[in-house]
Amino acid sequence: MPQLNIVLVEPEIPQNTGNIARTCAATGARLHLVGPMGFTIDDKKLKRAGLDYWHLLDITYYPSLDAFFAEHSGPFYFFTTKARKTHSSVSYPDGVYLVFGKETKGLPEELLLKHPEECVRIPMIDSARSLNLSNSVAVGVYETLRQWNYPALQNFGQLHNYTWEDSLEIEKENG
Repeated sequence: MPQLNIVLVEPEIPQNTGNIARTCAATGARLHLVGPMGFTIDDKKLKRAGLDYWHLLDITYYPSLDAFFAEHSGPFYFFTTKARKTHSSVSYPDGVYLVFGKETKGLPEELLLKHPEECVRIPMIDSARSLNLSNSVAVGVYETLRQWNYPALQNFGQLHNYTWEDSLEIEKENG
């Protein structure tokens, strides 16, 4: 199965990180948290947002961005409102790291300037400053997984008034 990595650089709001942790757990993505963070990992707001999924989470912590880059060589894509290309215009390879900055400032400008071809943006109207961090991560995660045809994810559901056999028949019809 291809490996997707989500990197949060200096996250500030525990509820966002909890929601992102839940997204990572539900999709099999690895979560990398780069400090300093604006909360502690035992913060109850963090755990409440993703508590029942915490045991499914593959998470690694780093004290700084330098420490993170010392351990990983990419490929990296940096999500920023300053990018010229959209998140859906690139092909994400196996082992990719989707990198997101802190809620109030985004990623460091010097990092973006060093990697202009790896910077991507999520389109939005001109008057909007940015999307919520947890929403941005979900958009990035699901675009990557869509390109990979959702490997190892359950991609069908069952309505309550249908039998299991009905679901299999519907799945056959839909290819």
